Amino acid sequence: MDAESFKRMYLPYHQKLYRIAFRLLGNSCDAEDMVQEAYLKLWNKREELIDIRNPESFCVILLKNICFDYLRSTKNETEKQNIEVVGKANDISLINEIEIKDELNCVKQLITQLPEKQQEVMKLRHLSECSIEEIEHITGLNAINIRVLISRARKTIREQFNILKQ
Repeated sequence: MDAESFKRMYLPYHQKLYRIAFRLLGNSCDAEDMVQEAYLKLWNKREELIDIRNPESFCVILLKNICFDYLRSTKNETEKQNIEVVGKANDISLINEIEIKDELNCVKQLITQLPEKQQEVMKLRHLSECSIEEIEHITGLNAINIRVLISRARKTIREQFNILKQ
C-alpha cells in the first residue's frame, strides 16, 4: 500500500481515534501519543492491511490495545512510586491529621460562642448531620430561618477562625 492509499484509507479515522484515546486516558497529550503510535503500527503493517475488511474497527481495536498496554505500564510505575511515597506520606498524614483535629476542636469551640439558635442549628446540621427538614421538626423553625442561621453562623465561624489562624 502506498502513502496516498494509506492516507485516504486511515487518516479519516484520526478524530474518532483521538476521542477514544482521550476517553480512555483522560489526557490530551497521552491520547495524541497513543494515536500517533497506532498510526505508526498501521504504517509498519501497511502491506498486511490490504486484507482488512473493516479498517475502522481494526484501527479502534488496535488503538484500544495500545492504550490498555500504556495504562498497565503506567499503573506499574505508579505503584512503585507510591510504595516509596507511602513512607513519607504516612509522616505527613499524621501531621495533617493532628492539624485537622486541632482545627476541628477550634471550630467546635467557636460554635459554643455563637448565639443560642445559631449554635443549635449548627450542631444539628454539622455535628448530628441532620437535614434541613429534620432541623425544622426539632426546632420548629422554618427552612428559610434555618438556612439564614446556618449561613450567619458559618460566616462568624469563618471570620473568627481566620483571626485565630493569623
